[in-house]
Amino acid sequence: MLELLDWIIIAAFLLVSLAIGLYYRKRAEGGMTDFFLGGRNLPWYIAGLSMVATTFAADTPLAVTGLVAKNGISGNWIWWNMLAGGMLTTFFFARLWRRSGVITEVELIELRYSGKEAAFLRGLKAVYLGLFMNVLVIGWVNVALKSILIGMFGISEAEVLWYVGGAMVLAAGYTAISGLWGVAVTDVVQFVIAMTGCIVLAFVVVNSEEIGGISGLQEKLADKPWAFEFFPSIGSSATDVGATLTISVGAFLAFIGVQWWSSWYPGAEPGGGGYVAQRMMSAKSENDALYATLLFQVAHYALRPWPWILVGLCTLVLYPGLENPGMGYIYAMNEFLPVGLKGLLVVAFLAAYMSTISTQLNWGAGYLVNDLYKRFSEGKETQNDADGQRSGNAKILDDNLKKSKTKKSDRELVIASRLATLLLCVLGIAVTPYITSIEGTWQFIMECGAGLGLVLILRWYWWRINAWSEIAATLAPFVGFAISRFLLPELWPAVNWAFPNGFFFTVGFTTVTWLIVTFLTQPTNYSTLQNFYNKVQPGGWWKPISATQPEGFKPGYLALCWLSSITFTYSMLFGSGKLIFGDYTAAGIWFAVGLVGLVLLRFGMGKTKVL
Repeated sequence: MLELLDWIIIAAFLLVSLAIGLYYRKRAEGGMTDFFLGGRNLPWYIAGLSMVATTFAADTPLAVTGLVAKNGISGNWIWWNMLAGGMLTTFFFARLWRRSGVITEVELIELRYSGKEAAFLRGLKAVYLGLFMNVLVIGWVNVALKSILIGMFGISEAEVLWYVGGAMVLAAGYTAISGLWGVAVTDVVQFVIAMTGCIVLAFVVVNSEEIGGISGLQEKLADKPWAFEFFPSIGSSATDVGATLTISVGAFLAFIGVQWWSSWYPGAEPGGGGYVAQRMMSAKSENDALYATLLFQVAHYALRPWPWILVGLCTLVLYPGLENPGMGYIYAMNEFLPVGLKGLLVVAFLAAYMSTISTQLNWGAGYLVNDLYKRFSEGKETQNDADGQRSGNAKILDDNLKKSKTKKSDRELVIASRLATLLLCVLGIAVTPYITSIEGTWQFIMECGAGLGLVLILRWYWWRINAWSEIAATLAPFVGFAISRFLLPELWPAVNWAFPNGFFFTVGFTTVTWLIVTFLTQPTNYSTLQNFYNKVQPGGWWKPISATQPEGFKPGYLALCWLSSITFTYSMLFGSGKLIFGDYTAAGIWFAVGLVGLVLLRFGMGKTKVL
C-alpha cells in the first residue's frame, strides 16, 4: 500500500497538472485555432513529445509486458510493424497537413471534395471519429486504469469507477481550461515523469536479488531462448512452444506488408489523422511539423520500449503462468518498489493516462464543434468568403461590425469547445463499464478500418479520388468484417477466417468497393480540385489540374528519406537491445547500419529542402 510520501508525490503531480492548465488559460481564448491548435505556434519538440506522450497510455506497459510474457521480445512486431506507415506520414504528409490550413482532419474533406456528398462525409466522420470512436478509445484507456488500481490497491469494481472518474474529470478540467497549449505542455511533463518511472522500475526489478541483473535474467530464462529473439520465426502455421514462437506466413505478411498502409487505427492512421494530424497542424511551420512527426516516430519505436520489455522478461521468472500476463507489471511494482518510488510509479501511470485522455478530449471536441456545430449552423461559406464578394465602401463600412461579430463568435465557439470537452468526459465515463476487453476493442477497431488507409493516402496524390470513394472506404470495412465473421465461416468452414484471413478479405473487399464506386461516380468539382492543389501543392497524379509538379516535390528523395528513416529507427531499436543484453558485436553492427541510415536521411532531407 502507499505511504504518506507516496501520496505527497501523487498530490504534487496533480497540482502541477492543474497549474499548467491555469497558466495557459489565456492562450485558449482567442478562438478555435487557439483552443484546438495552440494558435499554430507549437515548436517541433513540444508537438513531437506531445504525440509520444499521447501514445503512452496507461495500458501500454501492461500490453507490452503481456506480449513479451506470451511471445517474447518478437511479440512486439504487432505494433513495431507500423513504423513504415508512421515514417510515410512524416515525409509525405506532415508538411501537407500544416500547409492545408484546416483546424481538424475532418475539415480537410470539404477542402478536397465538393458537393453534398462532401458535407455528408464531413458530418459522418465528425460523429464517427469525434464521438463513437473517441468514446471507445477513452473507454479502453479507463478500463486499463481500472485494472491498475484494482491490481495495486485491491479496490472493488464499484469503488474503482469513482477513482477513474475523478482522474478523468481532472484531465477534462485542465483540458477545457487551457486548450491545446496546456495539453501539449502537460504532455511533455507527464511523458518525462512516466518514462522516468518506467526506467526506475526496470532498473530495480532487473537488479533485484530474484533476478540478479541482465546475466541472471539470461540464466534464469535459459530454457526459454525464444524470449530473447528479436524476430519471429516464420512457419506455415502458428504454433505454441511455451509461447507463440512461430507465426504463419500470412500473419507476417499482414503485419509487414499490408496492415501499416491499409488499416485505419488511432495514432497510426495512414497519411496521418486524429491527434497526429492535429499536432502537425499546430506546429509553427511546415518543417516543424515534419521534425515533430519524425521525433514522434523515433521516440515511439526506438526509445520507449526497452524498460517495458525488460520488466516483461522479468515477469516470466517472477510470475510464471499468470492468466493475465500484463498484470505482472503491477505485481512487480507492488513487490519491488520502496516508499516514494511506488508513488512515483503511480504518478507515472496517472501521467500516461491523463496525457492520453486530455488529447482525446481536445481533438474529439474539435470535431464536434468545428465540423458539426459550426459547420452545420453557419454553413460552409465563412464570413471571410462572403466579404470577398463585397467591394469598395460597403466592405469598409462593415469592417467594425464584422470584427465585433467575429470576436463574439470566437468567444461562443470557445465556450462550445469547453462544453464539448466536458460532454465527452461524461460519455467516456458512462461507456467504461460496458467495455470488457481491451484486446477485443483493438481488434474491432483495426478490422473495421481495414482497406480505408489507401484512400486516405491517395486523396492527397490522385485527383480522381472523390467524396464517394472515401464514403465507400469508410463503410465497406464494416460490411466486409461482418461477411468474414458470420457468412464466410458458414460457406467455407474448412478455412480459418480469423486473423489474418478475415483481415485480408476485408482489405480486398473494401479496396474493390471503393475503386468501383470511384469510377462509377463523377470526379470532384474542377474548381475545388484546383483550389486544393494551389493551396496544398501535394504533387502526384494531378495532370488534369496541373501539368507541372510543385517546386520542392521530389518523390525519389522523399522515398529515400522514408526508407532511410525506417532503417535508422529499427537499427537504433535493435542496437540498443543488443547493447543491453551484452552482445556488443551485434550492437556495433546495428549501430553502424543506423549511422548509414542517418547519413542517407540527412542527404535526402537536404534535397527536399528540410535542412
